[in-house]
Amino acid sequence: METRNFKRVFVWELPVRIFHWTNVLCVIVLSLTGFLIANPPALLSNAEATNLHSFGIVRFIHFVAAYIFFFNMILRLYWSIVGNKFASWRAFWPFSKKTWSNFKHVLKIDILLFNEKVPDEKNISIGHNSVAILSYLLLFIVALVSVFTGFALYADTANWWLPKLFSWVTPLFGGDFMVRNIHHIAMWVFILFTLVHVYLVFYHDWLEGRGEVSSMFGGYKFVREERLKKVIEEEAEKKE
Repeated sequence: METRNFKRVFVWELPVRIFHWTNVLCVIVLSLTGFLIANPPALLSNAEATNLHSFGIVRFIHFVAAYIFFFNMILRLYWSIVGNKFASWRAFWPFSKKTWSNFKHVLKIDILLFNEKVPDEKNISIGHNSVAILSYLLLFIVALVSVFTGFALYADTANWWLPKLFSWVTPLFGGDFMVRNIHHIAMWVFILFTLVHVYLVFYHDWLEGRGEVSSMFGGYKFVREERLKKVIEEEAEKKE
């Protein structure tokens, strides 16, 4: 049986990992409170209506999570400029021959479950693979839609200037009804993405055995020596 040697490589920096898990918590909180806001349950109580603030608390939690989600996005954009090559915005640029080659590889091996008799080391990604790159780009657009429509819905009742910056979104889409529907659809995109994302992360971890899951906790992945040598050679050629 052929054996392969692996090297421990630091991939995900601490700010990237914090961004990831903060997003996880925000999406969970925003989704749960969003469902309650969209379809509030009937609360039976003998207390005076003025003393019941259940729905107000739900809205407050939703707004706090929305602010955290928004500023977390801004910090991630900043880190895409100052972070390492795996966090850089260049790593999310999909229009290259190498990215397209890796895209076909991921579809064939990881999605369609085909088997390569002779694996090509150049198609084994260290950071995000090309399918992940494209999906994250699309998800970023959905996140912007969610932020714009969410703050637009909040603008009329907000006291702070930030949500009011998005008040132009509501007339652009013809009213609150359409903005609310778009915001709701964006939430479902996040939920569906999360289901697929969790499945593929665990599948990659099982298929490749490179610490895909643990890397988002500790930052390290395990990379084949052959692949690492190719990466070093490619970087040396770029410098020349």
